[in-house]
Amino acid sequence: MQETSGVEQKQKPLALRLLPLLLIVVAAAGIWWAGLLDYVSLQKLAENREALSQYVSENLVLALLAFIGVYTAVVALSLPIAAPLTLASGFLFGWFPGGLATVLAATLGAVIIFVLARTALADTFARKAGPLLGKFREGFQEDAVSYLLFLRLVPLFPFWLVNLAPALLGVRLRDYVIATFLGIIPGTFAFALTGAGLDSVLVAQKDSYDQCVAQGSTDSCTFGLDPSHLITPELLIAFAALGVVALIPVVVKRFWKRRPGQA
Repeated sequence: MQETSGVEQKQKPLALRLLPLLLIVVAAAGIWWAGLLDYVSLQKLAENREALSQYVSENLVLALLAFIGVYTAVVALSLPIAAPLTLASGFLFGWFPGGLATVLAATLGAVIIFVLARTALADTFARKAGPLLGKFREGFQEDAVSYLLFLRLVPLFPFWLVNLAPALLGVRLRDYVIATFLGIIPGTFAFALTGAGLDSVLVAQKDSYDQCVAQGSTDSCTFGLDPSHLITPELLIAFAALGVVALIPVVVKRFWKRRPGQA
């Protein structure tokens, strides 16, 4: 089955093609405005750990499906709560089931926003791109999987940006899915594995917070566990090394083409 062509996209008015993206922006803004993001944090996980653990043990399949649905929506809406959710997946389901559910959900959410962005904007972006950008698009498409793996593995680029940019650069859906699925595996399982061992840390942090509140100094009490603090320099170096490995095929191809007698 062929993917939707630019001709088919042109048949739809621009306003109609932009509508799904507009709805996503409105939904994300509504969630921000309602303060719902405050309910997804390691502090909330610590406060409700027993109830959540009991529910998961009694309704494992339903809990996994609910988690996948929520995580998919979080990625599609580009909400900045993926890190605590990934830790929660390892904590609630175990590092492997939680990590696998997160990878599947993150891939699905990324594909949703990719398809919507490509349908709405790719054709217009391609027509307005100048010669330099057009050449960049062609080069990116030629080695899309390697470039996308690099962008996914090296934690320097916002996840939402890496979801959207390939859609504007004309990357094929198949290449996007493969690179996204493989590229997010290392970071996801690293966080899920960390989350699987968080129980004692969460208990200690919650006890410390409760003691602070009991002393009457509520304003100065903080829950001192930030997901970003779990990303060590060694982990960043490891991801960067994986990203460099992903670019090796591109470098080899470029070098081979420059050899005398090679087309």
